Parts: sequence; structure tokens; C-alpha cells
Amino acid sequence: MRVQNIFLLSMLACMSLACKKSFLDSPPTTAPTTENYYTNAEQVNGATGLLYNYVWNDWSDKAFIGVGDILGGTVTGVQGNAQYNSFYNFNIQSTDGLVLDTWRSCYKAAGQAAVLIQTFEDKKKQVADAAYLNVGIAEARFIRGFAYFYIGRTFGDAPIINSPVDLTAPGKDQVPRYFQKDVLRFALEDLAYAEANLPEVSYQDGRVTRYSAKGLMAKIYLYQKDYANAAKKAKEVIDYATAHPTLLGLNNYRDMFTSSQVANNKNIENLFSLRWLAAMGWNGANRYQLYVGPQPLLRPKPTGANGYSAVIPSFDMLNSNTGYYPSDGRRGWSVMEQGFHRDDWVNESYPAGFTYDTTGLATDDKFIFTGTRSNILKYVVGPNRSGEVVTPDSHNSMSTYILRYADVLLIYAEAILGTGNSTSDAEALKAYNAVHQRAQMNPVTSFTKDELLHERKVEFAFEGDYWFDIQRQGFAKAQQMIAAQERGTKGSNGQINSFRATLSSASQLFLPVPQSETVIDPLLLQPAVAYYK
Repeated sequence: MRVQNIFLLSMLACMSLACKKSFLDSPPTTAPTTENYYTNAEQVNGATGLLYNYVWNDWSDKAFIGVGDILGGTVTGVQGNAQYNSFYNFNIQSTDGLVLDTWRSCYKAAGQAAVLIQTFEDKKKQVADAAYLNVGIAEARFIRGFAYFYIGRTFGDAPIINSPVDLTAPGKDQVPRYFQKDVLRFALEDLAYAEANLPEVSYQDGRVTRYSAKGLMAKIYLYQKDYANAAKKAKEVIDYATAHPTLLGLNNYRDMFTSSQVANNKNIENLFSLRWLAAMGWNGANRYQLYVGPQPLLRPKPTGANGYSAVIPSFDMLNSNTGYYPSDGRRGWSVMEQGFHRDDWVNESYPAGFTYDTTGLATDDKFIFTGTRSNILKYVVGPNRSGEVVTPDSHNSMSTYILRYADVLLIYAEAILGTGNSTSDAEALKAYNAVHQRAQMNPVTSFTKDELLHERKVEFAFEGDYWFDIQRQGFAKAQQMIAAQERGTKGSNGQINSFRATLSSASQLFLPVPQSETVIDPLLLQPAVAYYK
């Protein structure tokens, strides 16, 4: 789908948004207009609510883990799988479906946000008190800012569309690529507005706040290697968390990834997440469990669903030298392995609680047998039961974390480290150890850049982010990091069929523009130009 059509569809979608009690409820079929609608905060909030949900469907389906974790090497077991194979071995083509899904979803979210921004700006001319509209604009600009941050670090040089309406003018449907630095600057400008206009405390659980904006700005600054500003923004979030420990801080690691109730309700670590409802099915529920969950957990009643184990933890993550250290609690909170047990996960195969059992030497409704003899635990909420709805399609209401407080802490620690090889700075250590010790690890008295990257690897594995930590090191370091990873799997004989991926070109650090876009818009094949004159 071409960029112009994505934005035009976003315009049409935004014209039909309204508000119900939940900001994820489906919109009505009647179409409000700027003249007779958006007259109060409730109506504006209803419109911005869908920016957290269905506009991200294409990306959250498979591209989320394809880009962040398959490229990053934290998951494996995908060789021969048409959906993931090219990401597994860095043979990515412009015709790949996950490339198009990533592009389409990001521009859809950015486009819908842009339409709402313009709609609310127009409405401000008709009302005396525009405070509620400014909050709506800030929320939409936050989402657009995140979309362009993801576009910039995924595709590098890319189009920027400030006003979707401009694309409808004669001769204006051809859009060039702009320099990545301009894409990131555009994202920061949106987030600066969000920082200035979002509330300090969320007006509805799950909505972004001023500190969400500060945290995401810190992440972009770190990506740009602007360590001073990264430290400044991260410190503002940390200072607020220190002063308001019940509003922002670190939560129980395991439960916030295996319980939608914990994830969705007053989760103080959740600075920004996509929000899903099982009742919304394919268009608005979380599908992650369908792809990563084990069959004997989900196929038996009461769920009667599927668990494909399509992507599984890599041996690189399971190796105590390159992944989880022996004492790291995050392994047991993030990965299912032989003997893993949950009393509260009850089904027909496991009436006394689910036990992860690989001794059957094949996968069926009782045993599981994957290429690394493990499954991802993060985002798996278990079988359908009271208080945790899981549909017969394995859909659930689990949030998808985009920015956690732990990320801000490690951003701050890395920003203080800056260009140095190691640091024993007290503030950096305090931030680093807050994350490190929650994982039941002993505090450190110094850390190196490689140790910081390792901490990020085990903290955020399977959350769609680690590839960008590799990518931002530059080609030479990224090439070295990828070459060191074991991406192979075990055969039925228990022997590892080793596979080491190879980065051969700096161009592989970014996804190509989808071919379907370049056919319609040849400017996308031309060298990037400056957006800011």
C-alpha cells in the first residue's frame, strides 16, 4: 500500500472515531464532523485511544519480533519459515512481507495521528478553551513521534509526511526519502510538544504522560549518541520516580509479562505500551502468544487454541556465557524450559497445573519439543480462565511494552558512560544496579560498555528491541556481535546444527523500502534529501 493511500485511509478512519468507557472500544458507524464533534475531552480521548491499538496490527503481528528479536538473535528456530527466514539469515528483500508490514503499520499510525493533530488544531479555532484539545494533540504527537523514531531506526532515510492532506493535491503524491537525522529530529519535535502538553499523571490508565515523552526522548538522544541530552531527560524521569515511587518505578518482572491484569492496571513500569482487548479479536487483541506459546499449554481445553512455537529462545540467549548468567532470575521469568511449572495454568492435559515437558521427543497436546527445547515465556498468559480471557485464536489482552522504566534507568547509566569504555560513577551504578539487582544479581562496582549492552540484552529479550542495540553500535561492531551468535537448533539426536549469520554490508543495518512503494513512487529509489532547509 503506497504512503498516500495509507494516509488517506487514516483520514477516513479518524472521521469515525468516538468515545466509550474503554478507550479501546470499537468506534460507532456514524461519522462526526469537526463542526459538531470534539466539543469535550471525552470525545477527543475516544479518538486518540485507537492510536494505541489497531493501527499497529500489521507490525505487532510478526514484524515486531521479526525486526527486534530475529535480527537481534535473541530468538531462533525460524529457518525454513517463509515468514521469518530472511530475517534469520539477513537475506532481506524489498518484497518481504514483514518489511511491508513494518512500513505500512508505522505510516498508518503516523498518518492517523497526523490527521487527528490537524483536526484538533482546526477545532481549536472554534472553541474558547482549547486545553482539552492541546492534550489530544500532545497524545497524537507522542504516537507520531514514536512512529517516526521506529521508521528512522528501521529504514534509515525515509519519507516524512507532516500533513496528509498535502498528498491529495495534484502532483504532490510523490514523496522523497529524507535523511535519517531529519526523521529523528521530526520525532523529537513531536515529543517535545508532548512533553510540554501531556499531564504529569495519566488521565486514564494506559495513556502516555509527560514522563513517557521524556523517556522516549532520552531513548532517541541515546540512539543519536547525544549523551548529554539522553542523561538529562532520563534523569528527569528518574527524579520524578524517586519522588513518586507509587507512580513510577520497577514492578514484579515475571507477573508483568504473564498477567494482563498486572500489565494493564497501574503498572508503574509501563511508560508506554500498546493496549489490546481479547474481545476485539484479530483487529485489536494481542496475538503474540499464538506464535510463541507451546501447543500443550494452549491446544487442550479450556482454551482449544494454537501455540505454534514459531519463534523460540536462541542458544545464544540460553548460553550462560552469552545470554542469561546462571544466577539471573530473568531466565526463569522469560523462558520456559524442562520442568517449568505454573499451578494456575490448568488445562485438560495438566489438571494440576501446567508443566513444561520435553521428554516426549515430539510435540503434541502433552509434550513440547522445539529446536532449543525451550519456549518464550514473556507475553504468554496461559490458558483461558477466570480473570484472564484467552480466545480460541490464542488472542488475549496483554499489553505490548514499548518503553519501560528499566529502559530509562539503563539509558541513564549508558549516557553517563558515554564514549568511555567503563565507569564507576555513583549515579550510573545506582541506575544500573536497580535493574541488575531486581534480577537477583549481586550489585556491581563498575561496568563496561559490553556489560551494559549485555544487561540490555537479557532485560529486554523478546520485547522487539535488541536489534537496535546492535545496530546503533555501527557496522563493524554490529558485524562482530552478529557473527558471535549461535542461531542454530538441535536436531532429534540432540546435536546442535550450528548456524552463524553474517553481516556483509552496512546497508543490512536497515530494512529496504518495500518494492510496492518504490514502483509507485520512484523518488524513494533516489538519494535522500534534506527535510529541514
